[in-house]
Amino acid sequence: MILVTGGAGFIGANFVLDWLAASAEPVLNLDKLTYAGNLENLAALEGDARHIFVQGDICDRALVDRLLQQYQPRALVHFAAESHVDRSIHGPGEFMRTNVEGTFTLLEAARAYWSGLSGEARDAFRFHHVSTDEVYGSLSPEAAPFTETHPYEPNSPYSASKAASDHLVRAWHHTYGLPVSTSNCSNNYGPFHFPEKLIPLVIVNALAGKALPIYGDGRQVRDWLYVGDHCAAIRRILEAGRLGETYNVGGWNEMTNLEIVHQVCALLDELRPRPDGQSYASQITHVADRPGHDRRYAIDARKIEAELGWRPAETFASGIRKTVAWYLAHEEWVRHVQSGAYREWVLRHYEGDAAAAAGTAGVAS
Repeated sequence: MILVTGGAGFIGANFVLDWLAASAEPVLNLDKLTYAGNLENLAALEGDARHIFVQGDICDRALVDRLLQQYQPRALVHFAAESHVDRSIHGPGEFMRTNVEGTFTLLEAARAYWSGLSGEARDAFRFHHVSTDEVYGSLSPEAAPFTETHPYEPNSPYSASKAASDHLVRAWHHTYGLPVSTSNCSNNYGPFHFPEKLIPLVIVNALAGKALPIYGDGRQVRDWLYVGDHCAAIRRILEAGRLGETYNVGGWNEMTNLEIVHQVCALLDELRPRPDGQSYASQITHVADRPGHDRRYAIDARKIEAELGWRPAETFASGIRKTVAWYLAHEEWVRHVQSGAYREWVLRHYEGDAAAAAGTAGVAS
């Protein structure tokens, strides 16, 4: 069994679904179910005994200790994090608590658990920490992409909290010998993405006839990674990654925000044309830039390709088409997220089973 934190969020849910589609190995899924945690993302696993869900806080040391002892996982994959830059600007405290204190709590619980193991179980245990390219700061237009040795220069409360968590993971390996690995990924996109982020927001707003807001001139550059490719990279790191190492995971897709929005609009024009025949691009609106907005991120993913043989399978063209098509086919999911009805779905479909599976640490706790 593996333990996944944040497995009801965007990337975590995709990872859980991907893992169970490819493996019979069960997943213990620990998620606090904050606003972005949505068990409806995992509806396909309802009744699947390989998926055990526990609603809980990664800062709750007693809970984490109990789960580790009860289920004896061979690996812990740590996705749980507050991740929205705008929210971190307006309310940084929760980011420090979840991303820094939460990671510390998990590391200490994992260290105690791992120290009590012996033989093959001890040798096989892994703690994998999922992080972001935003810890490296901002790149100039002509600068080389981020490598794993690029200095940390976080510019937002969010990226500072993730940088701190990365340093904790590194320190627990070098000080205590905890068998860890870290991955720093570029911007993910794909199914189940909460519609406050750029791509799902554009899709949802376009279909609703609303403005498509773009910060500043829209020429901020990001590297875009299809979430399924990210899941495959993490599986590969768990399988063969070197202990104590960091692997940058990118999509080799540098694009400006404005280019992204125009591509999404073009796909919507093709797949769901506006009744008036106009392009969705006519809804684009530029808004004031946010404070400390990094101009460019770019990932050099050659290390993971050279060492582990991983390279993204999706181009941006193929990945964004799959993404837009998914949102068009899952409008009920979007409605539930926008209305908050997905929280009611948890009570209807999961509370009893999850609470029974996890005892006092179930979804009802």
